[in-house]
Amino acid sequence: MTEGAHHTQDHSVAAFVDTHTEYYEAEFAKIQGKTGFTISWNMMAALFGPLWGAARGVWGYFWTFLVLELFALVQVGRGLWGELGADQLERYERLAANIARREAQAAELAAVGDAEGAASKLKIAENLRDAAETALEAAQMASNAAATILITGIVLLVTVKVVEGLYANYAYEAQYLRWRSVQKGQIGVRWPSVLFGLIGMIAIWPLTIVRFTVGKPDEFLATFTGGLLGGRLTISEFPVGKEYFTVLAKQGDVGFDWLANNFGDVFDGVTAGIRWVLDGLEVLLIQTPWPVVMFVTVVLALRLAGMRVAIFTAASLAYLAFMGLWELAMITVALIGAGAFLCILIGIPLGIWFGKSKRAYTIAEPVLDFMQTMPAFVYLIPIIAFFGTGKPPGVLATLIFAMPPVIRLTALGMRGVPETTKEAAIAFGCSKRQLLFNVELPLALPSIMTGINQTILMALSMVVIASLIGAEGLGALILEALQYAAKGQGLLGGLAILFCAMVIDRVAQGAYKRKAGSNA
Repeated sequence: MTEGAHHTQDHSVAAFVDTHTEYYEAEFAKIQGKTGFTISWNMMAALFGPLWGAARGVWGYFWTFLVLELFALVQVGRGLWGELGADQLERYERLAANIARREAQAAELAAVGDAEGAASKLKIAENLRDAAETALEAAQMASNAAATILITGIVLLVTVKVVEGLYANYAYEAQYLRWRSVQKGQIGVRWPSVLFGLIGMIAIWPLTIVRFTVGKPDEFLATFTGGLLGGRLTISEFPVGKEYFTVLAKQGDVGFDWLANNFGDVFDGVTAGIRWVLDGLEVLLIQTPWPVVMFVTVVLALRLAGMRVAIFTAASLAYLAFMGLWELAMITVALIGAGAFLCILIGIPLGIWFGKSKRAYTIAEPVLDFMQTMPAFVYLIPIIAFFGTGKPPGVLATLIFAMPPVIRLTALGMRGVPETTKEAAIAFGCSKRQLLFNVELPLALPSIMTGINQTILMALSMVVIASLIGAEGLGALILEALQYAAKGQGLLGGLAILFCAMVIDRVAQGAYKRKAGSNA
């Protein structure tokens, strides 16, 4: 490093650290001057630990050592005043009281001449005495371990402090390098950061230490807060509890009932529309002789995706036919097909809109997060309330659960189209419609097809869950296997669902790949 460059770095270090500049200039130079590890000791960091990291804005350091020091302090607290073995001692006391009660009962039975009953009670008391002795021994062993736990905690705390002192300057030097490259980040010591660090330590340490060291933390906190607040209010008396849950649950019931009563015609219309689509698919797939359906499907696979996919399709359909699962499989295919079709029909236009409008996607993103993260069983509650049970509600549950991937990935593909490409197309006179269908959608198609693939797989995962509300098909077969622990039946039914989904996916993906290859 030249003298001019070294002077420039010293100046930037001084601007960054703001205080104790000479110390940090020397330590940073020492760290940067060695290719391997060099000892750089920071006494303030070793003494104040996480608080030093908060003061300097090194938040990774703060949170890491906040947790490590807390773990060490918990061990120290357990060794000093932790009621080790309190649970076993309490169990011993309960057993002793039970033994005394049994012996009293035996004495009463013996007094009235019931020797057999008295012997039975004494036998129970003897068995309880063995358990009580075991609990007392466990309590004594736990109590004797207090010294070991205390020493372990002290050693761990000292070790953490040493690591804090040795690692602090390395962490701060890394933050300095990031600051020098982007000119963003905290400079020097900032009192708001110190205050935030103190609040974090006060919010986390005391309650955690009490929880793991005091035998009955709830009683301790109630007594402590009662004394702190002059006996007026304790934690146990704060207005929290299941009464709020009960009130909100009742209001939810009222809301669902109101929607079902006032918009019943709308829900019935949606159900009728989906049932019409399902009935058409089932007539096509079930009423038609299975060799005909199999032949047509294999030919389509051959034409759209090639010979390998056609062979796999033929093998999968043969498995369904010869296992006697054809009708159930076709019901499942109709459910998956209807659900995936509606997801694609609604999801791709929404994805195009969200890809073009950042504001619309910002508004829709929390809704998509909700749809994806909410447990699938929860969807069944409003579905049953509004649409009843059967196959159409199963399709609607699939629609809610499986639509987000195709929306997200379509939007991602639209945003991934290079701006220069769109500008060139507009310069050559493309209209908005031509730009969308001839430029943006072809370039976004790989991402869109990935979204379709994920939607098909998620629709598949809803087949068994939808069977809980009467969706029938192979899902009902799996549900029956779960109820009666029929392992073979469940495995064979699961393979059937897998083959159905793989055939649909391979044909769709194969058709896209062949089209992309021919265009190339």
